Amino acid sequence: MPLQNRVDPCGAIFASAARGTFMGNRGGALHNQQREIVRQYATRRWITCLLEFKGRRRSVMSFGQYTELFFLDEAVALAAGHRPCAECRRNRFNTFRDAWIRSREPRAGNSRLADEIDAELHRARIDRRKGKITYRASLNSLPDGCFVQIDCSSYLVLGDTLLLWSPEGYLEKCQRPNDLTVTILTPEPVVRCIRQGYRPEIHKSST
Repeated sequence: MPLQNRVDPCGAIFASAARGTFMGNRGGALHNQQREIVRQYATRRWITCLLEFKGRRRSVMSFGQYTELFFLDEAVALAAGHRPCAECRRNRFNTFRDAWIRSREPRAGNSRLADEIDAELHRARIDRRKGKITYRASLNSLPDGCFVQIDCSSYLVLGDTLLLWSPEGYLEKCQRPNDLTVTILTPEPVVRCIRQGYRPEIHKSST
């Protein structure tokens, strides 16, 4: 039986036999001794990691260890509220951090360290009832790499198309509608980073 360790663009953790191209975590153990998910997150540090780094080996969902989560691609991870890891993806984190800074009013000496980003991002991704925070906006206003929800399905915005997400990959393309107001899944601070030049890594099924 597949483990409950895949993440969808809404941030929900579910079971799937499909493999992801990125790993991540939410700051600690989310599972019990039976490897069942018992909480949504442990800390505000939600990160996206490489599948392999410096030859490290882990037994997935070991009791008492952080819960390994898996994403189809980085666009999904960002929509779920995760940011690049500052260790195994240091260059990508630096690029994300720089875009984060550019998206805000400049302040002298503001380095926007990981803790600051995590605190602000947490407020934008999940509410007090631990529900996903979304907002409404024009589809035409979104940069490539964002996720939207239409008729309870998740779509990646890419050029003049919308790509229907599934755990295995993107299933179909449809024309990006004009002048449509939609529910945005990607947290608003991340959307601003993408507008400022951060380009999410997208699964090969998108081509």
